[in-house]
Amino acid sequence: MLAYLVRRLAWSFVLVLAVALVTFIIFFVIPTNRVGNVRHRETTTNINEAVGIHGPVYLQYGRFLWHLGHGSLGNSFRSEQSVRDLVLAAAPVTASLVIGGAIVWLLIAFSVGILSALRPRSALDRASTIFVLIGISVHPVWLGLILLYLFGFKLHLFPLGTYCEAFSPPVGAGCGGFVQWFWHLVLPWITFAALYAALYVRMVRANVLEALHDDYVRTARAKGASEIRVVRKHVLRNALLPVITMLGMDIGVAMGGTLFIEDVYGLPGLGQMMTRGLQTYDLPVLLGVVVFMTFSILVLNLLIDVCYTFCDPRVRAHASIDKEDRVDVRVSQPAPAPRAAQSASS
Repeated sequence: MLAYLVRRLAWSFVLVLAVALVTFIIFFVIPTNRVGNVRHRETTTNINEAVGIHGPVYLQYGRFLWHLGHGSLGNSFRSEQSVRDLVLAAAPVTASLVIGGAIVWLLIAFSVGILSALRPRSALDRASTIFVLIGISVHPVWLGLILLYLFGFKLHLFPLGTYCEAFSPPVGAGCGGFVQWFWHLVLPWITFAALYAALYVRMVRANVLEALHDDYVRTARAKGASEIRVVRKHVLRNALLPVITMLGMDIGVAMGGTLFIEDVYGLPGLGQMMTRGLQTYDLPVLLGVVVFMTFSILVLNLLIDVCYTFCDPRVRAHASIDKEDRVDVRVSQPAPAPRAAQSASS
């Protein structure tokens, strides 16, 4: 297991360098005549001056890596504030949306998917199929506007387009605390989770149906294990592995969808920050958001790989199997006879 984790860490470091190189090429090497407008000044500046990168290309890349390592990405063209401070202020909002939405879609996927697999072709199974078709077809912007209109404007059950800090809200914010923070994010979580909950319901259902017909499940039932124990100890553990794999790939795509949801619900996260950066061509802000979100995806995938080692014992045994395969095959071969014995026998 330790060897597996070391390999994953080394591979993540290589990916970080590759992502930094691609980002550097897009923002600093590709020529452009566009410049960002500086607020309250008549002059203009470019991203090289804002971040502090000069000289030949190879020196620029080295300085760019140095700035990334120290978290220094210059100042915003529009507000002249530090990009690092802006990103760190918006990141908790996006993290709350992504993590909460992932929890919602996993809860829906496992509960509905398992029940549909245990009762195939039932009313619940057919209803889950309709839910999947609706969830795949609905755009998050449309769904967010409909939820805001019904539950916010008409029924007054949820707030309209605001956000509350869970911890240490600013003075004069008007709201704050964990309860209000949670209540303001219910509709964004539902909107964020709708598409992936629909996809994961079908995936969990298919995995559970496949596991229910495996030999080890029939053996457990033949030994007298209850149905709840069979599903909990045998079926769920094997059905969980593909979900973890897909979660590692989908979490990055899901973070890109926060741009639309934060814009609909007025959440001051990285998505809204990127939208404003695109509107004003604020290149340092765009650079900071792209770098932060990319590195966050790499870290999340690394954590999911670590979780995979605890869920699948075969991953932990992979290193020991490789070590056994590298044993010298000459150990199992008989030693050659001495030269004198060969001549005597002839």
